[in-house]
Amino acid sequence: MLVPLTRQKFEQVVPLIATGLQYKYYWGKFSNFLQRLLISVVSVVVILLVTVVFKLEFASIVFVLGVVSTFFWLWYPVFQASMRNLQCRRYKYGGFFRGRVLDWWITDQLVGKTETVNNKGELVIVENREKQINLEIGDDTGFTIEFVAPLRPAHKIITRGQIAEMVVMSNRSDLSSIEEYSDIYFPNRDLWVSDYPYLRRDFFNEVGRRLREDQQQKPRRRRRVED
Repeated sequence: MLVPLTRQKFEQVVPLIATGLQYKYYWGKFSNFLQRLLISVVSVVVILLVTVVFKLEFASIVFVLGVVSTFFWLWYPVFQASMRNLQCRRYKYGGFFRGRVLDWWITDQLVGKTETVNNKGELVIVENREKQINLEIGDDTGFTIEFVAPLRPAHKIITRGQIAEMVVMSNRSDLSSIEEYSDIYFPNRDLWVSDYPYLRRDFFNEVGRRLREDQQQKPRRRRRVED
């Protein structure tokens, strides 16, 4: 089942400003925090040196730059998430897709390489691999989507035939060509599968609930979701 969303509803489920989950995603590991903190410190030092050496008198501008640089470690994850959200919102049309798991399988993905030296002094390249879950989601019309995400312990409850929901994005009003899609939600298990949490999950769950109720009452009717 593929139901077009109004633009207003689409912009509600795909937020412009980073959500808490999106901020956490881009906050990263402790090493990422230290890197941002180092950039903040270096930026503040450079601003102070430039101000002293060149005797700049633009106090208000220097103050603003100082504040932005000081809190770079804090606001940069918001900026990263918001820019990623903006890439999704640039699509003109969105739709709510509900299908079922047709198939799933596990693969190994190369995520990086590390160079080290063994006991003999020889250079050794160690490959860093991550297990990923691959999902094939489809409906009765023959529409299918292949989805890949990092494997998590919670994914062990996923089986063939389970209902799966997501938001799809397109530049065509009839959604005949899907260009991007969000994370996947399994309503029967209250489980999200994703790498990046694209959606406002509270709004998405409300849209899904309304559509499920509408489908139960009028299972053959296809309509646009209104506010």
